Amino acid sequence: MENNYHVPVMLQPCIDGLNINPDGVYVDVTFGGGGHSKEILKHLSAKGKLIAFDQDPDAQQNIPDDNRLVFIDQNFGFLKNNLRLNGVRQVDGILADLGVSSHQFDVPQRGFSIRHNADLDMRMDQHRNLTAAEVLNTYTEDKLHKIFGIYGEVKNAKSLARAIVTSRLEMPFTDIDSLKAAISGYIPKGKENKYLAQVFQALRIEVNAEIQVLEDFLQQAADVLKPGGRLVVMSYHSLEDRPVKNFMAKGKFQGEVEKDFFGNQQKPFNVITRKAVIATDEEIALNNRARSAKLRIAEKI
Repeated sequence: MENNYHVPVMLQPCIDGLNINPDGVYVDVTFGGGGHSKEILKHLSAKGKLIAFDQDPDAQQNIPDDNRLVFIDQNFGFLKNNLRLNGVRQVDGILADLGVSSHQFDVPQRGFSIRHNADLDMRMDQHRNLTAAEVLNTYTEDKLHKIFGIYGEVKNAKSLARAIVTSRLEMPFTDIDSLKAAISGYIPKGKENKYLAQVFQALRIEVNAEIQVLEDFLQQAADVLKPGGRLVVMSYHSLEDRPVKNFMAKGKFQGEVEKDFFGNQQKPFNVITRKAVIATDEEIALNNRARSAKLRIAEKI
């Protein structure tokens, strides 16, 4: 799986979507293995510039030696401030590959993987305070029920939440095995891996405030893109795809497009991809992660 960190998903459609101006300023907010970034650099002139974001220390091993690249070790939820700090107010294109951190799931001590025992951590950014253990040990039954239901799409989210709250009275959760033991009776037979993956996804999204961060990022992207600039976002599950789709189409996450006094739509983007772009069968055969990827492209009005 480690090599998937270096296999960028839907590379050509992403590059095409950015519609690169060789002298322009581009942002890759999920640098990861650097695959997309290295390809963007190939399309830039000596005047062009690429700003790459990644909060995972492992990503820094992949930075190419290129003076057109500025690397920022921050979460993309802080896009606008970090661009300002680097003297950049407007950019020509922004790329986000929301699945890029999946290589972290295979580093056992980070507590993302259902296959290894480790502390219940799951923080992408080790400076955050909230861990998965704290979520399991302190959240109310109602809040756990919501997280598992909405973020994990777990079928029996209510009884799962009750089992966790009951179990922690005797013994707080510390590691992955203690969680598995407490919920073993609620896992559907023959679907263990899928079920645990959903539970872990829910915890990971909560610990890292992933949906909130994504929404913050999309709003900031609309602010910093030049008119005609492109936003290219690849997501891997419906929880991420939904806000991306809504924001590109309407400039908001819920409800209908705002209109001005004259009935003109007030929204930041024109959607370039009416339907999400998906990977070809050939690519999926080479890289399993491409299977669930959905690519959406919008242009700043």
